[in-house]
Amino acid sequence: MMKYAAVLFTIFIVLVIILADRGLLGPLHFIYDFPYGDKAGHFILYGLLNFFITLASIRSLLRFDPKRVALSIGLILALLIGAEEYSQKFFANRTFDLIDLLAGYIGLVAGGWAALKIKRP
Repeated sequence: MMKYAAVLFTIFIVLVIILADRGLLGPLHFIYDFPYGDKAGHFILYGLLNFFITLASIRSLLRFDPKRVALSIGLILALLIGAEEYSQKFFANRTFDLIDLLAGYIGLVAGGWAALKIKRP
């Protein structure tokens, strides 16, 4: 079940990124209607992404140390999140922001920590 959640949430995140890059967020654009809403969005979305992927991976890779799995997933996601934030420099509808990146990284840590806390198979 957790694998499906991880896959579906990853697809959701990719779609949100594509829509944002094209300026087509539609009703999802409400997150920009209040102060720091985009920062909260980065924290929540990337935290949930790491949570789902890390928990699914820990439960699937039982012979590996859960902390190493969580660290590996977290580092890979950190690189992807950094690349995605940097890529915003090349889209007219997006703005590169180090605070957004920091919010995403904090969410990443929180999601990985939560997955480790409830890692039972």
